[in-house]
Amino acid sequence: MPGSDDSVLLRKQGGISEIVFNRPQTLNAISTELAECFLQRCRQIEADPECRAVVIRGAGRAFMAGGDLSLFHRDFDAAAATAESLIAPMNAALHILVSLPQPVVAIVQGAAAGAGMSIAMACDLAIASSDAVFAFGYSQVGASPDVGLSWSLPRIVGLRRALGLALLGDTWNAEQALQLGIVNRVVGKDELEEAANKLMSRLASGPTLSFGETKRLMRASFDRELNEQLAEELRAFQRSTRTGDFVEGVSAFMEKRKSPAFRGA
Repeated sequence: MPGSDDSVLLRKQGGISEIVFNRPQTLNAISTELAECFLQRCRQIEADPECRAVVIRGAGRAFMAGGDLSLFHRDFDAAAATAESLIAPMNAALHILVSLPQPVVAIVQGAAAGAGMSIAMACDLAIASSDAVFAFGYSQVGASPDVGLSWSLPRIVGLRRALGLALLGDTWNAEQALQLGIVNRVVGKDELEEAANKLMSRLASGPTLSFGETKRLMRASFDRELNEQLAEELRAFQRSTRTGDFVEGVSAFMEKRKSPAFRGA
């Protein structure tokens, strides 16, 4: 079955689902198998009612070095078909991740290049280790961006800056990525695991359905007029009031309890 190998791992613990790109020998470059397996793992998370937060990371010394260019090099006549075999399942997986009600966090170490950068930027939050390097990558090989990068980058950094970053194809270190807004936080290489665990535990213990409403509102806001957004905010808030977490959160506030016991429902 396509994607049934171990090129992408799925680990689950305490409501946290962890996706791990697992081709460390190629810096987790995207093969057809990895693309199909990534989609399969995202579908598993989408169908899991116990999942309350998602983390994406790469095995070895890199997050992801983009597509496996050796697949194109071996047969340039089939390059368009090769591109579809890699990009189509990655696009489908990305659509699932962006649409999930659960918060999705990228944990970036080493290189995040090309589609690796696309995936990191599509996540809701991103933490980078101090050794992380971000590279647009496409202009260096005469290609255009894929896996949503042309959608995410202008929304995060603004159109003029996004065009400059893309056309010049520069590489940015972790601190520069933080200044650009590409990541939310940078920590020392030795501190990455602890910082990631603390963040994921915090998210997994939060009001999952509320997080989902917040994600939907913010991601759709670019395509709505203000009045439309205001009306949708009202509908989302009303839906939130029908959750157990809303009852618990308001009760905890009124009772002056510091930590509401949210259950994600």
